[in-house]
Amino acid sequence: MIPNQNIYLDNAATTPLDPEVLEVMTRSYRTLFGNPSSIHSHGRKAKAALEKARRQVAQIIHASPGEIYFTSGGTEANNTALLGAVRDLDVQNIITTRLEHPSVLNMLNYIQSQYPSVGIHWAETDALGAPSYSHLEDLLHQYGEGKTLVSMMHANNETGTLTDIHRIGELCDSYGALFHCDTVQTMGFYPIDVSKEKIHFSGASAHKFYGPKGIGFLYMSNASIVHPLMYGGGQERGMRSSTENVAGAMALAFALQKMERERERRRAHITALRQHLIRSLRRHLPSCRILHDDTTNCHYKIANIALPPTSKAELAVINLDIAGISVSGGSACSSGVEKVSHVIDILDPEEERKHIRISFSHHNTTDEIDRFIEEISRVL
Repeated sequence: MIPNQNIYLDNAATTPLDPEVLEVMTRSYRTLFGNPSSIHSHGRKAKAALEKARRQVAQIIHASPGEIYFTSGGTEANNTALLGAVRDLDVQNIITTRLEHPSVLNMLNYIQSQYPSVGIHWAETDALGAPSYSHLEDLLHQYGEGKTLVSMMHANNETGTLTDIHRIGELCDSYGALFHCDTVQTMGFYPIDVSKEKIHFSGASAHKFYGPKGIGFLYMSNASIVHPLMYGGGQERGMRSSTENVAGAMALAFALQKMERERERRRAHITALRQHLIRSLRRHLPSCRILHDDTTNCHYKIANIALPPTSKAELAVINLDIAGISVSGGSACSSGVEKVSHVIDILDPEEERKHIRISFSHHNTTDEIDRFIEEISRVL
């Protein structure tokens, strides 16, 4: 281990681009520069590559290729699903939690301002942020008269808390409700079968699984088609007008395929790193508190650590950065702003501890975790 080598432990914010994925993109830029909407040979080749990528993604999540729409990322996917459900599918009630990603919560704020008749109902959550399934069923029973949409993320991006999407899908199905699931943090890391889980809408972003930024996809069930957010040339079967990002789509599909092939090996490695971190913290910094001891109900790549309530803890993220270690104080979507996480604030409004999020990748090593322990001990 080189003492001053930078260590990256913020993989829930974004992941490094896989070199093989970069090669796929580079090859596409060199050889598939035609516009997929053009009818000449260059356009047809680009179109064929785009549709192959779509089929590859569909196969992995057990969808029809016609249910996959390439987007700029998870935010666009979530926005399209939520706004479209209200505007085009006559959804009158939305059931969600207050712990969702800002791309969901801020869209719900917009919906409330533009569609005041739509009811937003908040399902209760437990101390770790998992939804109360009994309360969810009570809400579904209460608001089952009109069209209802349930929007709940698969894994919380700050705490790693997992929701039982199979159970939610079954509840939604029994009450005739639509189910939107934000799978940005779990796509590729967990097997997702949209047919078995009875999901109507789901989104993903390639940069969360070692692909490029600026490309993602929306899964939208053929039974729940909404109108587009953008109008223009009618690309993506009219759902997303804009010249398609062929290189991005190919890179996304390749990265997702590689995640599927190597999932179990990567999962075992990352889980071992997480357990090593927890054991080391207990031994060297017992005053720190881990939100989840194991990965039974938590994403294996995320560890949320509550530091002891001291003034030194407030500057932990900055001081770790100075030491060459990148971690997060929460979501990366409020870039440049250090503020209390809405997730932690809701889970424990009296919490005086500073929370940091460690998120691993298969590239990390036990030596890096040991150095993190050394540096956080010094910082505190």
